Amino acid sequence: MSMSDVQSRVVVTGMGILSPLGLDTATTWEGLITGKSGIDYITLFDTESLDTKFGGEVKGFCATDFISRKEARHIDRFAQLAVAASQQAMEQSRLQINPSNQNDIGIILGSGIGGLTTLFEQTKVLLAKGPSRVSPFLVPMMITDMAASQVSISLGLKGPNLCTTSACSSGSDAIGAAYEMIKHGDTQAMLAGGSESIMTPIGFAAFNALKALSTRNGEPKLASRPFDSERDGFVISEGAAVLVLESLAHAQERGANILVEILAYGASADAFHVTQPDENGEGAARAIQIALDKAELQPTEVDYINAHGTSTALNDRIETRALKTVFGDNAYSIPISSTKSMTGHMIGAAGAVEAAICIMIIQNGVIPPTINLTNPDPECDLDYVPNVARRAKVTTALSNSFGFGGHNSTLIFRQYSEA
Repeated sequence: MSMSDVQSRVVVTGMGILSPLGLDTATTWEGLITGKSGIDYITLFDTESLDTKFGGEVKGFCATDFISRKEARHIDRFAQLAVAASQQAMEQSRLQINPSNQNDIGIILGSGIGGLTTLFEQTKVLLAKGPSRVSPFLVPMMITDMAASQVSISLGLKGPNLCTTSACSSGSDAIGAAYEMIKHGDTQAMLAGGSESIMTPIGFAAFNALKALSTRNGEPKLASRPFDSERDGFVISEGAAVLVLESLAHAQERGANILVEILAYGASADAFHVTQPDENGEGAARAIQIALDKAELQPTEVDYINAHGTSTALNDRIETRALKTVFGDNAYSIPISSTKSMTGHMIGAAGAVEAAICIMIIQNGVIPPTINLTNPDPECDLDYVPNVARRAKVTTALSNSFGFGGHNSTLIFRQYSEA
């Protein structure tokens, strides 16, 4: 292996997850492989007037476990979750930040919506008490880049500091952008991922107005049911996931424990509609094909696909169509699962959490199921690993993320080997 190969290859050495299934990676993984639903009735606010009364909360999260009480008061929940996930990822990677390297290590974090909780609360203050009472912290708590900024401040990262905002592709795009920066030699290590918390009445009301959310209020744990004929919309959740990415040379030089290698990132646009995917799945198929081409992989070399799988009528059918376009008859033999059936849809954090799930699948040889898949949609006829986890050797895993605005993103991960 040449020095240029070592420099251009990108590996993952740490990850942190907070999700509706748990406050860390291990607990989240245990929930996934046991087919546990993290969806329940909302406790963070009163849902009486809303059409949807359930979602995926990160229960038991205490920001002061990661930041001071004073700091927590001035950081929106979505950024608090990002700081927590970043600290967990750094702990696993054992990457030490110090004056000798902090200028060369950066962060890219995705968030689709940012500090909606803060914006909602301060709007109420404005209407009730007038503009003079609006908090000076509104802007630095609300804007989407503040998760990346707060992590940068918390960890002392002085390299590139960016935010990707591409709806439900935000977390995947953050990882993809960080991967490309390292691959092309712009930096040696990056934190990358996504964070989201829109657990507010305005967030739920807005998606209800779009008729996008499930309203299965009597059975919240059965509400997220990707690829099932009885699906009636997605389930809003919150969460965060952050990966530590390094050039292979950097990781080897410090003796890091390498989790997986990132092979490729593909992205495309539908150029079709602000909320609906292209009916033939052309844009999604193109992002997948771009990633496969960059990775120099044949369709038969993919062992597992983590589907975007939102549990909406259009997405599940069109994603299935896109997979058939790219993989042909082989699409029927690839295990596919939508882990959103258990976590719900974490919007800007979803792609990052699902990337981390792909890494754990490669490491553990177990594929989490798509739960609640009891009456398959005839148009969704692939192997979605229904209801029960499956043991399987997974060397190469592919993760899809598709977002409002026609964003399509695909990441490919492979078991690390020195060759």
